[in-house]
Amino acid sequence: MAKKHVAVIMGGYSSEFEISLNSGRIVCDALDTGTYEIYPVHILETGWHFVNNSGDKFPVNKANFSFQVGSEVVTPDVVFNTIHGAPGEDGHMAAYFELLKIPQTSSGFYEAALSFNKRDCLSVLKSFGIHCATSYYVNQGDSIDPETIISVVGLPCFVKPNRAGSSFGISKVHAIEGILPALEKAFEENSEVIIETALIGTELSVGAYKRNGNIIVLPPTEIVSENDFFDYEAKYLGKSEEITPARVPEATIKMVQKETERIYKILNMSGVARGEFILQDDIPYFIEINSAPGISDESIVPKQVRAAGMTLTEFFGVLVDEALR
Repeated sequence: MAKKHVAVIMGGYSSEFEISLNSGRIVCDALDTGTYEIYPVHILETGWHFVNNSGDKFPVNKANFSFQVGSEVVTPDVVFNTIHGAPGEDGHMAAYFELLKIPQTSSGFYEAALSFNKRDCLSVLKSFGIHCATSYYVNQGDSIDPETIISVVGLPCFVKPNRAGSSFGISKVHAIEGILPALEKAFEENSEVIIETALIGTELSVGAYKRNGNIIVLPPTEIVSENDFFDYEAKYLGKSEEITPARVPEATIKMVQKETERIYKILNMSGVARGEFILQDDIPYFIEINSAPGISDESIVPKQVRAAGMTLTEFFGVLVDEALR
């Protein structure tokens, strides 16, 4: 049987492009070369290129996503999406591949766009009875009254860009004087900002994916940050302890896994996604869901995959086969 051509797209246009390049390399190294021909493709603002093992770059023809490999022109059978942030996590690449009829490993364009927009995602899930923190929304240019904000969400609170990933632009605010500087920081990432009550409890992160059309939920990870919250340093610079499986009762693990499955289903997601929760008073409060979570070695999903008794080679193969299915 001929090998399937898999393009692994990585990079992106956001602050997260280096993290994504790392995720992409992990996937290229782990995918089974006996089953697939693997092509690393860098999607960057400076251009789209297939990059071979020697580091030579060959431009991608955006009309059909083909590229030159030696004397051959390759159009991939399937795309493995490892782009965090825009344009891989916000639905743009998914829409492009849908138009080209090339299957890809993450959620469809609408589902990706919805999950990337924290406000809209929370609005949908709240109507299904999912527990979420109290929130307040601000757009750049709005007149801002910190006292009104605090009267709704209280202190401490989180100020977050509405559409950004990897904890960029997020602040935890403990006093009213901190609101305006935190908004400035968030507006650097996005013109829409969400301010939420800071929940107090255990932070849990839970991966889910589809296999043969069935949703499978991975063992939850407990996040213990050295910093005030699970910020960029905690995520990527080793300033946190990530314990898999989480040190919570079995009944709590089952409850948060069930909630993750329910959210994955409500949002009609596909591929691997990772839900974030705060367990407060034994209730899992939903924070966000990521449709293109990190899959570099330090990332949470690979740890959960190993805890579930799978290799990354097997797991990535399942994602490719599910996309082709």
